[in-house]
Amino acid sequence: MENERDNQLIEGEIADYLLTDNGILISYSKSILRTVENISANVALVKKITNNKKVPLLIYLKNSPVPDKATRKFSTEQLPQIYTAMAMVSKPGLAQLIMKILFKFQNPPIPIKSFTDEEKAREWLKQFL
Repeated sequence: MENERDNQLIEGEIADYLLTDNGILISYSKSILRTVENISANVALVKKITNNKKVPLLIYLKNSPVPDKATRKFSTEQLPQIYTAMAMVSKPGLAQLIMKILFKFQNPPIPIKSFTDEEKAREWLKQFL
């Protein structure tokens, strides 16, 4: 485990973030409705945290309301702008549900994998650093 405790948690509207020493961005998802507006603000926040560098994302998912179609489309378009890959850590079933909602008619724009084990998720992400 890296010295993540030394790094500052950066608070955002839809998630809080922590950039690890090895360059993986950790996202603690919040249970709020995603909109084009708050996703736009979140993309700007992530770019600020990472100095406009695309990074692998380790996201801890929480149940949240299903966004509308325009927000889902916008979110999918933004992923390759800020992330090299995404590992989703959640209780069994939640990540699969989100994948079905977001990518029902298309493949994800970046490598995405769901995990119930945080360490396996971190190991998988290291190839995208």
